[in-house]
Amino acid sequence: MNLGLSGRLTKATIASPLTPLFLLAALVVGLIAVVVIPREEEPQISVPMVDIRVNADGLRGPDAVELVTKPLEAIVKGIDGVEHVYSQTEDDRVMVTARFLVGTKSEDAILRVHEKIRANIDRIPVGIPEPLIVGRGINDVAVTVLTLAPKPEAAGRWTDKDLFELADKLRSELIKIDSIGLTYISGGAAQQIRVEPDPEKLSLFGVTLQQLVAKVKDANRSFLAGQVRDAGVVRNVAAGQTLAGIPDIGLLLISTRDGRPVYVKDVASVIIGPNTAEHRVWNDARDEKGQWTRVPAVSLALAKRAGANAVVVSADIGRRLEGLKGRLIPDDVQVTVTRDYGETANEKANELLFHLGLATVSIVVLIAIAIGWREAVVTFVVIPTTILLTMFAANLMGYTINRVSLFALIFSIGILVDDAIVVVENIARHWGMRDGRPRLQATIEAVAEVGNPTIVATLTVVAALLPMLFVSGLMGPYMAPIPANASAAMLFSFFVAMVVAPWLMLKLAPRTEAAGIEAGHQEGRLGRLYRRFATPIVRSKRAAWIFLLGVGIATLLSMMLFATKSVTVKLLPFDNKSEIAVVVDLPEGASLEATERTLFGAAEIARQLPEATSLQSYAGTPAPFNFNGLVRHYYLREKPEMGELQVNLAARGERNRASHDIALELRQRLRALDIPKGTSIKVVEVPPGPPVLATLLAEIYGPDAATRRAVTAELKKVFAEVPFIVDVDDSIGEKRPRLRLSIDQDRLEFFGVEQRDVYDTIQALFGGISIGYSHRGEDRNPIEIAVHLGKRHLVWDEALASTPVPANTLPGSKTVVELGQVVKATMEEGSPTIFRRDGRFADMVMAELAGRFEAPLYGMLAVADRVDAHDWGNLPKPAISLHGQPTDESRPTLLWDGEWEITWVTFRDMGAAFGAAILGIYVLVVAQFKSFRLPLVILTPIPLTLIGILVGHWLLGAPFTATSMIGFIALAGIIVRNSILLVDFIRHSGGEGKSLREVVLEAGAVRFKPILLTALAAMIGAATILLDPIFQGLAISLLFGLASSTLLTVLVIPAIYVALRTPHKAASTTTKSS
Repeated sequence: MNLGLSGRLTKATIASPLTPLFLLAALVVGLIAVVVIPREEEPQISVPMVDIRVNADGLRGPDAVELVTKPLEAIVKGIDGVEHVYSQTEDDRVMVTARFLVGTKSEDAILRVHEKIRANIDRIPVGIPEPLIVGRGINDVAVTVLTLAPKPEAAGRWTDKDLFELADKLRSELIKIDSIGLTYISGGAAQQIRVEPDPEKLSLFGVTLQQLVAKVKDANRSFLAGQVRDAGVVRNVAAGQTLAGIPDIGLLLISTRDGRPVYVKDVASVIIGPNTAEHRVWNDARDEKGQWTRVPAVSLALAKRAGANAVVVSADIGRRLEGLKGRLIPDDVQVTVTRDYGETANEKANELLFHLGLATVSIVVLIAIAIGWREAVVTFVVIPTTILLTMFAANLMGYTINRVSLFALIFSIGILVDDAIVVVENIARHWGMRDGRPRLQATIEAVAEVGNPTIVATLTVVAALLPMLFVSGLMGPYMAPIPANASAAMLFSFFVAMVVAPWLMLKLAPRTEAAGIEAGHQEGRLGRLYRRFATPIVRSKRAAWIFLLGVGIATLLSMMLFATKSVTVKLLPFDNKSEIAVVVDLPEGASLEATERTLFGAAEIARQLPEATSLQSYAGTPAPFNFNGLVRHYYLREKPEMGELQVNLAARGERNRASHDIALELRQRLRALDIPKGTSIKVVEVPPGPPVLATLLAEIYGPDAATRRAVTAELKKVFAEVPFIVDVDDSIGEKRPRLRLSIDQDRLEFFGVEQRDVYDTIQALFGGISIGYSHRGEDRNPIEIAVHLGKRHLVWDEALASTPVPANTLPGSKTVVELGQVVKATMEEGSPTIFRRDGRFADMVMAELAGRFEAPLYGMLAVADRVDAHDWGNLPKPAISLHGQPTDESRPTLLWDGEWEITWVTFRDMGAAFGAAILGIYVLVVAQFKSFRLPLVILTPIPLTLIGILVGHWLLGAPFTATSMIGFIALAGIIVRNSILLVDFIRHSGGEGKSLREVVLEAGAVRFKPILLTALAAMIGAATILLDPIFQGLAISLLFGLASSTLLTVLVIPAIYVALRTPHKAASTTTKSS
């Protein structure tokens, strides 16, 4: 007998003592891998974004674009690996962002940008400082956030400065933990010694601001002057000293006036306190009685280093915190963990590992009932061995344990058990023949007999899954663990089935010869049931054609569910997370207090959610950003009119509603909030999969700024008309109010005042001047000394206008002139923000979807209908583009971006992957059956899976997502496997005299049980993940797709044989070709 590859493999290993060692080694390396591999909730997608920030002081937006933005974009565009160049230009400030291709190392990206900017440093325009280059990547996202807040009864004793200092000391302690990466503090204010000049007193004593600043600066100077020799000893000479505190500064002598000394304290008040940063953080939590209280707070964010295990890092932080309580952290301060990705990752991983175990046990029980206990024991050894080997391979390939890689394993359990089932069942059958062969030989021949079809069947599943590795864009690395891990699992399962299963079967073999199993095939009850349904279908050619037509029509009808929107298409459904953010943007120029009031109003509403455990309000300072905030640049939200409310929810197990349902209710309730005109409030959820600027994002291109802005304003109205489009906002915003102080040249000449002195005075008055530090010795932070007006004096009035400016009215006499005498103050509006993408001007309308449809596709269709119906007046109607920037900018164009762009790329690439999978399977089957037509029969059942998949989605009201598509592609491999087994049997069965009908019925009846078993095994694997929001689509595809296609395959393939053949011919012809 020709043993083939599998037979030879079994022969070499079945009696070898290395086989049990191989089994042990597989278990050991697998278990080590499970312990060692980093755990995460989601796969880490590396999307390096490098920001180049330039201060263009004094330039208005449109001028800054020409002078700074465009040349900078041209430099960045030439960097290798840059996918998009975005720029955002405001008055006095330019930011160009280089977004690199997915998967680029963030260190490489930052180095490339640095190198390119350095090489072109000579192109920086005159008067523009060197750019600041900041790279942010996935490893800068904090895994743990600690919020420090005083207990309600102690709130009066703690200021922003105290909390900041405590957080700073805590940070110094926590940095000692291995694998801690970037750390930063949100909120709080460092201590500062402030010299607050009084303009009226300066005027009274005739002291200028320059004199005041110079005096304090010189008094706080210390430097190494050189060396001095003293009786053979060389001493270093240190000159000067640093100021120690308020008395030192207050008693500095500035000048004398009418014979009387003028000290600093005469013209300015010296105070010590928190610096004047315009931001605040508050923490809302329930006290012991369940009442909500609000106290000031600061948040300490801690990220992990690249490649570190989030679970280990957050556990170390937790342990360190416990040790510091009472020692560093006082009893009246509460430290709340407001984000713990390590804990959520571990919880998710453990939940999925439990599902993995559950699926394994269920399949073992199924096999014990359907075949026998020996086979069940073999399966019980084969599944864990294969999974542990796959874990080991995943570790080598650099994948972590996360929800996606674990789903790959759960969903492949059902498939990988197939090889073992087929081999074990055939061994049992051969033993039962009792034809005098030794058991060893019978085992080897049994394996050899099913070896080739098993190899082809295994390779078909790999061929179906592997092309998904080449999905591009942001979803590529997110989905990569599925094809990689599942393919590895399939290949390992083949080897385990050929090596471990036969060896184990021999070890478990009964002492006496097995009896009771007949030599032939058994049909059993299932076979008889099958005959009852199949006989009428294959009765005649006409019956077969009617059945095939019916199935074809059913498939087309199920596709209609897309057309009627009964089944919607979405990239990924929302996940059940434990945080929601409310992002608040007041009109430009709003005060911090107004932002706080709006945030407090939103917090009052969020308090009413029963699931909310704590809330943090961040006004004028960014909240610790997550992956979504990284892409949306939330870490730059530092202006007084910007705020964010972080809503923390109870753990998943302690609430009945998913976070998405809570977010929908919160958004509904926030509509009742009374907010200043022009304010935008958005409810932001952690996106499933890759983050985007906004779910629904329209970019508007056009000939000039006025047209683009007019079209944008009209489009906002169109968006607002669609009931399920919410949180509509645009990128233009309001014009920021400004006060311009311009110099009156004639008066300057008249009073003999230098321009530079006027500008220095204005800078010191409004911007303040940092002078140096007051040092306090070891373990105590130095305090900054600054000359700065108090907040209450920052009003342009007569008092401020009376600030003295140095003047030379007569040679030799130094007198002073008031600032108001040489400057004119005018109110004006700033320029709106100017956005550019890849070298083209673009304005944006952003929105989210909530309600009936939550996928961008339906929002786009609704907007397209309304754009056609809208009255555009004098404006040209914008053309709508789905992909790629417009080449013709002479007319307005609306380009859809955001989640749609990722959806488009993902489904396009998955469609291509599906095509590649079908082609690969076709080639494999042609190689197996040496016929071009027969594989077409084998591939027919693939579209039939759609009936089950779409009806399943419709019944459960679930959207058809990217994971559903993965399920569809994987099904192609599984179903073809069943078809191969069936067709192979039809070709080899039946001697002379049997009619074709008889042959196909017998084949179906005998093969029905193993086909049903493998389908059930895969369905059990899928059933355990049905409750996961993101992978529900995959589970539905496998459950319903397998159910429908398994039942249809065993009926359709016989029907095709009967329909395409004349029923009179004998079965012998079937072996020639089909």
